[in-house]
Formats: sequence, C-alpha cells, structure tokens
Amino acid sequence: MKVINLAEKLSTFSGHWQPRVVGQFNGHDLMVVKVKGEFVWHKHDDTDDFFLVLHGRLTIRMRDGDVTLGPGEVFVVPKGVEHCPVAEEEAHLLLIEPSGTPNTGNAETAAPRRVV
Repeated sequence: MKVINLAEKLSTFSGHWQPRVVGQFNGHDLMVVKVKGEFVWHKHDDTDDFFLVLHGRLTIRMRDGDVTLGPGEVFVVPKGVEHCPVAEEEAHLLLIEPSGTPNTGNAETAAPRRVV
C-alpha cells in the first residue's frame, strides 16, 4: 500500500485533456488530468462522470445550463447527459471512472489510457 500524492503525479506531465491513472478503487480508475480550453461535447451512456477540482476553475457546459466548480468542489454529470468541460486557465482535476471508460464517451476518439 502506498500513499498517492496527487500534486506529485500532476507534476510528471504537461499535456492537457490527457488523464493519467494514479490508482484504482473497486474497479474504478482514479485519474488526474490537467485541462485548459474547451473539450468536446460528449456523453457517457453507461456511467456517471465524476469531477473534483484540485486547482483552478472548471465550467461544465450542459444543454440545460452550466455548472462552475472551484478548488475542492465536486460535480457528477449523470450518465447520458451531454456535456462539455471548459477551463479558461489551466485547472487540475481528479476523475473517478469505471476502468476503461473512454474520456470522450467513444473508444475511437478517446485519449489512450496512461498510468503514472
């Protein structure tokens, strides 16, 4: 058993919108990601989408209205809800998803699974 230092893991890469797996929990990947700019509109048909902001601010655009999160705030996009995460400045997030969930909702366009 090892302690996972999220700041340390985040310091190992600089790319945006490329989640890195830092651990696992009951069949779920614990991932950190740096984000900046706008991601693609997408949805996950089979799973909710969990976002915890560690640093910066994140807006999650949804067809029914936007949600803006700051450090220490969590939001869960329900499965099947189309959304588009946006960060005006670089933000750092913790994501929790069932292992193998494509970040775009589509395996053909998803970022590859990376472990740090």
